[in-house]
Amino acid sequence: MKWIRVAAASLNQTALDWQRNRDNILGAIAEARAAGASILCLPELCITGYGCEDAFLSPGVLRTAEEVLLEILPHTAGLCVSVGLPIFHNKATYNACCLLANGKVVGLTAKRALAGDGIHYEPRWFKPWPRGVRATHVLGGQEVPLGDLLYEAEGVRVGFEICEDAWIAERPGAELALEAVDIILNPSASHFSFGKHEVRSRLVLEGSRTFGVAYVYANLLGNEAGRAVYDGDTLIASSGSLLARGQRFRFAERQLIYANVDVELNRSQHARLSSYIPHANANPVRFEFEFPEQVPPKGVAVGDAWEQGAHVKEEEFTRAVSLALFDYLRKSHASGVVVSLSGGADSAAVTLLARFMLEFAVAELGLAGVHEKLAHIAGIQGVGSTEALALQLISTVYQSTENSGEITRAAAHTVAQACGTTHLELDVQSLVAGYVGLAEAGLHRKLTWETDDVALQNIQARVRAPSVWLLANIKQALLLATSNRSEAAVGYATMDGDTAGGLSPIAGIDKAFLRQWLLWVQERGPASLRAFPELACVTAQAPTAELRPEAQHQTDETDLMPYPVLDAIERAAIRDKRTPLECYQLLSVTFPEYGAELRDWVRRFFVLWSRNQWKRERYAPSFHLDDENLDPKTWCRFPILSGGFERELAELG
Repeated sequence: MKWIRVAAASLNQTALDWQRNRDNILGAIAEARAAGASILCLPELCITGYGCEDAFLSPGVLRTAEEVLLEILPHTAGLCVSVGLPIFHNKATYNACCLLANGKVVGLTAKRALAGDGIHYEPRWFKPWPRGVRATHVLGGQEVPLGDLLYEAEGVRVGFEICEDAWIAERPGAELALEAVDIILNPSASHFSFGKHEVRSRLVLEGSRTFGVAYVYANLLGNEAGRAVYDGDTLIASSGSLLARGQRFRFAERQLIYANVDVELNRSQHARLSSYIPHANANPVRFEFEFPEQVPPKGVAVGDAWEQGAHVKEEEFTRAVSLALFDYLRKSHASGVVVSLSGGADSAAVTLLARFMLEFAVAELGLAGVHEKLAHIAGIQGVGSTEALALQLISTVYQSTENSGEITRAAAHTVAQACGTTHLELDVQSLVAGYVGLAEAGLHRKLTWETDDVALQNIQARVRAPSVWLLANIKQALLLATSNRSEAAVGYATMDGDTAGGLSPIAGIDKAFLRQWLLWVQERGPASLRAFPELACVTAQAPTAELRPEAQHQTDETDLMPYPVLDAIERAAIRDKRTPLECYQLLSVTFPEYGAELRDWVRRFFVLWSRNQWKRERYAPSFHLDDENLDPKTWCRFPILSGGFERELAELG
């Protein structure tokens, strides 16, 4: 038997934050050494951060990344460590992983398969390394191997699959297996989306089984650069068995997992396969390193308890947004958050997520840890409870007009009280009347609901923005917009009104799920936290913008269509790229109870989608939560001006 202890660490990095990123890497190395690990896998591009965008094209960034790598190098005595960084070679930039061992650079493996779809734009900055090609690269004044490499020390062979490499049909692992690889390291920057963890787990488990190896997977953690959220997934598997897995959505700077793997057992099991015919000409990069003998493991706890329940999506949503909000707050150096709390579902959800952010942070880090993370906020050190934190860091404001009702006012007050926010109530009707009066004087006519419906609705939403921005500025806080993805799809939002804000936390999630999530929070709540029965005052309401006179009984679904139908059309039209006629045919099967109305709703969706791309272009940054996002900057591109599907809608009849 030959037991080797391998480790993986998730890291909460920040794009281009050199000192912080380096210190976090050094912290993980120190923890791996203390745990007795021989090999440590760190995430992809962990020196620079993954989300550097066009800064990857800067020669200065590439030089600094190399400088930081050389600063890390002396700290690797007694360890093999993979560290990710961009490198410039032969007039091209590559996404590479550097294997360090005993204070020396062993070699650089460059990524072969670049992620270029959806949220990823790697081909804009990097070149794919050609399969099977090897070269030399000057690093720190010395020539080191670069390319599609296999490494070997003490007869143990180590290879790489870098993130996307493992998601393609022709995985590098298949070739490494033919070269008798023993351990595959996968440094990743794999963004969170619902259900993606299960896919990753299958890739790791199946890779370890098929290739007959120990497979070590390390992912980024937290909100690194603004939009993408990383869940910090870390996995270690051997010959098809999961040995260790880290907890996801941690608020700590990093998390280390490790496991002992039996290299000889993996070899013997793989040798039994009649289909396995190894290459006889493997040419690994050999280096000196001594693997201390380990004892068989006694067993490692695997998984998060909350992932075993029936509400994994609700849990993932809560934890992903809470962590992303916390990181955005501290990395932007804001002193808190402000929410325009209307008493409806969307603003209630945003307020709750801000509260959960604090509860998760305190539960994991303790008050002292939260004080340390938010040390930039004046007076934070004297805050002695979660309730006091909420009162200082979360501000809500209800702004009424003559069309606001007591139900929403009471609901806003109840939600604010349940979440422990600093809550204000402002009457902005005089401001609305002032703007309307100015327009009437200039136009020499009265504005009426019969002739000026949209304008009269929008001025109420828009007039609320200056005062809530003022509050955010006074508190040096981050203003959170409250629009959801369903509204973004059809432009059912007032620009510079309810879209006002520096961050839009729920713009990536549909309204139907948000309503379902609120009911879940009302009745159960996240594991380890309490439910909020107070939400009954919100969930009992029909969603309404509350911008028309009460006698008109305005609701969102009357203005648009039922939200489940809207979301189904969006998925069919935008995600699946179906024509209006195809959408109608599909929905006729899914929602037969609506009959002929479906045709009108499909038409309405496509017309509103085409008209409102300019709004989606102007939304505040949002978190990427699933692979059905409408954010034109990271996922769904559409022309601002278009033909509006006129020909296709004619086919609809």
